[in-house]
Amino acid sequence: MIERFYMKNCLTFDEVELELKSGLIVFSGPSGSGKSVLMRSILGSVGFDDALAEVSESSVTWQIDEEITGFSNEEPNIFKQVKREKLRYFINAQSISKKALHNISRNYLRLLSLKDYSDFEQTNMLSILDQQVSKSDATYVETLEIYKNDFHLYQNKKHELEQLIEQERRIDEHKEFAAFELAKIDAINPQQNEYESLLEIKRTLSQKEKSEERIAQAESFFEREHLVSDALNALDVDSGFFDDAMNELRATFEQARSNFLDLEGEDIESVLDRLEELSDLKHRYGSIEEAIAYRDEKAKEVEKYENFDYEKSRLSKEVDTLFKELLSLADYISQKRSETLYDLNRSINDYLKLLYLSGAEMSLSHGDFMSSGQDRVEFNLKGAALEKVSAGEFNRLRLALLALQSESMQGQGGVLMLDEIDANLSGEESMSVAKVLRQLSKHFQIFVISHQPQLTSMGEQHFIVEKDDVSTVRELSKEERIEEIARMISGDTVSKEAKNFAKELLEGDA
Repeated sequence: MIERFYMKNCLTFDEVELELKSGLIVFSGPSGSGKSVLMRSILGSVGFDDALAEVSESSVTWQIDEEITGFSNEEPNIFKQVKREKLRYFINAQSISKKALHNISRNYLRLLSLKDYSDFEQTNMLSILDQQVSKSDATYVETLEIYKNDFHLYQNKKHELEQLIEQERRIDEHKEFAAFELAKIDAINPQQNEYESLLEIKRTLSQKEKSEERIAQAESFFEREHLVSDALNALDVDSGFFDDAMNELRATFEQARSNFLDLEGEDIESVLDRLEELSDLKHRYGSIEEAIAYRDEKAKEVEKYENFDYEKSRLSKEVDTLFKELLSLADYISQKRSETLYDLNRSINDYLKLLYLSGAEMSLSHGDFMSSGQDRVEFNLKGAALEKVSAGEFNRLRLALLALQSESMQGQGGVLMLDEIDANLSGEESMSVAKVLRQLSKHFQIFVISHQPQLTSMGEQHFIVEKDDVSTVRELSKEERIEEIARMISGDTVSKEAKNFAKELLEGDA
């Protein structure tokens, strides 16, 4: 709700400050006193109208979505318009564009003088219908939730299947390429650490002939080994170190001969050819390990393509099963909605009857599956589409719809702004409109300008707008309300009968 409104320097107004309550708030006063200017200034403070005042400011209880808007909530939030050197708008002293301010405010405020079709959008109309169904079917809301979850799952699976079918057009080309890449690597069949092992073999083979010749020459030294031992003994030197060295030398030569013997069957040309093949792989993939990893990846890809038909068949069956479940749930939802249509249309027309209007009809047709079902709502007045009805009829339709919704409301629905909704109505008609607004005021803060005593008497807060040289606004006491309502009844000269009738209206409301 709007808790407080402040305005400064607005046409014939110098300064206005209003403390506002919830419920139905009525503004009355002589023609030309500035009621519409005041209403437009309230709207201007929240981005709904042009800026008429130098300053207009509304303190609101609306909780802003901080993540989406980037504004932090305060207690209360201050929506403000300032027009000095240039026009600027603010929320809690932070600058904001008029468009952005309007987009935030429209979540909490509705201006019924505009032909706004949002109340008649499919989502809202189906929501009203579903609220009515849930009154008589305790499991209906749960069924709607199951349908919604199944619908999103169906959409996801259907998308997966469509992607699979799209891939199918290129699958042969992809499969052939993957198989070709796999065959190239498999033809070489590289093994982990094979390249390093072959390099070692190549190095050993290249040394074999020369090393064997050198070992044979060196082994002649062993024939004179005893001479060294004798010389050391003659010198009284322990020859153990020399014997150990000679034994180690013999072991080294024997190991070398053993290695050469192991390579006896190796063909140096074959080793070189194999190294060349592996070098090509290293050059292409970066390393033998990366070549093996790429080969494994292509093997999985080929396997996936070979299993493509199975995956497509499985997904198709899953989509078909989900579709049948959706169809069954959607049929049930449609049936429940259709069964409720008669009572819903009767309820809407009951409210319209109070508003001296009739002939509204809501009907259902079927379309594509959506998250809300397969139903589409069509709404007309006496057979005419909403676009064809007058502005007055349209706004009364909106009131009837809001009144119907308010029956199921738990909390507050925001702010409604109306300008002379009872204009040109008889006293009886004005009282009917007032009763509908009073019903709505249980869940909405409603601002209305009225020239009729019936609607004015229903107000839970009553302000009078007067003009001498300047326009002023003040809240009326009960006695002052009687005087003002009596003025509406009898004109500037207030009669005793008018006062008595004014009292009856106020006491009847009480």
